[in-house]
Amino acid sequence: MTDANATGARVDHLVTSGTFSLDGGTWDVDNNVWLVGDDREVVVIDAAHDADAIAAAVGDRRVVAIVCTHAHDDHIDAAPALADRTGAPILLHPADLDLWKRTHPDRGPDAELADGQRLTVAGVELTVLHTPGHCHGAVSLYAPALGTVFTGDTLFKGGPGATGRTFSDFPTIVDSIRERLLTLPPETVVRTGHGDTTTIGAEAPDLDDWIARGH
Repeated sequence: MTDANATGARVDHLVTSGTFSLDGGTWDVDNNVWLVGDDREVVVIDAAHDADAIAAAVGDRRVVAIVCTHAHDDHIDAAPALADRTGAPILLHPADLDLWKRTHPDRGPDAELADGQRLTVAGVELTVLHTPGHCHGAVSLYAPALGTVFTGDTLFKGGPGATGRTFSDFPTIVDSIRERLLTLPPETVVRTGHGDTTTIGAEAPDLDDWIARGH
């Protein structure tokens, strides 16, 4: 799937399949992998499960960076292999380094992500928003020129990401969504770590219901 804007920058999408393991459990999962760029260069958001499939989607474009929205193993398991293949740096918020080391104890990220940091690819800026709660170092990436935000596992169609496991906290994720995401324009397309896209406007009215239900 590809969505483009007038400048030629676009969002490409593929789904990869594998497992997610934490706290003694393992589950089968399908992950969204997002490529932001043009015909020359891309940023890969969440190198999940299958470096070969991601590299095939990239083609002969230069990979500017491999950005991790967080360090759960299903979002980072293919990152080192993709980095070795493309020469691209892996970027991760430092608050998730301990979680990263559970999957890759002998290979660290190449650089840190910071709140407010701006990454540029194909003339488009991605602003890093620190959105903890699903885990400590979770980030979202806002691309106003493309009218979209990449939320990893922080915000999904129908509510916030899970917070019932180690490194997570429900009040924190609600604060992140309220203060960092629901303040974006309502027409902003939300591209998630799993499942369907949604919009900020579609999710905003349900905040009180999420709080009442808990997660």
